[in-house]
Amino acid sequence: MALDTMKHIFRKGQSSDQPTFILLHGTGGDESDLFPLALRLNPNYNMLGVKGNVDENGMTRFFKRHGEGQYDWKDLEERGTELYEFLQAAAKEYDFDLENAILVGFSNGTNIAINLLLREETKFAKALLFAGLYPTHIDHVKDLSGTDIYLSMGTHDPIVPVSESERLIDLFQRSGANVTTHWTQSHGITEESLNEAVKVVNEQ
Repeated sequence: MALDTMKHIFRKGQSSDQPTFILLHGTGGDESDLFPLALRLNPNYNMLGVKGNVDENGMTRFFKRHGEGQYDWKDLEERGTELYEFLQAAAKEYDFDLENAILVGFSNGTNIAINLLLREETKFAKALLFAGLYPTHIDHVKDLSGTDIYLSMGTHDPIVPVSESERLIDLFQRSGANVTTHWTQSHGITEESLNEAVKVVNEQ
């Protein structure tokens, strides 16, 4: 069963019709990492924290890589499929609407979230993406009209060059998504970037 393929934690929200945060950690994290962030975003929503299945020298990731920014694209596609099948099973098990879910990713979690967003078969209400790096040129972009995407990026991020952040902005703008951007300093989630994300969550 796909539900057994990934370690996770589910926390039921205030009511069954609440949106669901899908929480995707950064390199070295686990399924509980982003729960404090989700509680700040909206404590009434459902929360699903997922742990990646890849071990990189003792650090948990969602997909393999050959070095910083050098992704194993075949593995990324396979892991993206694995994650989406898990999410479909989780939505049935925990009774939530996957199309009304909000992807919340940090770093490596953001990158697997981007893969999910760009798949033709998927639909998500919103995505809050912190410190992402998706270094590829994509000619055909899926229509993401009606999807709210929040991008928090660093002007002096030691991992993600500004040029790559700008490429990500362009990618989602070309998709027709409603894109909100926020620039911080480095590779992290600041109080200000979190406050801006809260605004996107609560926009109707």
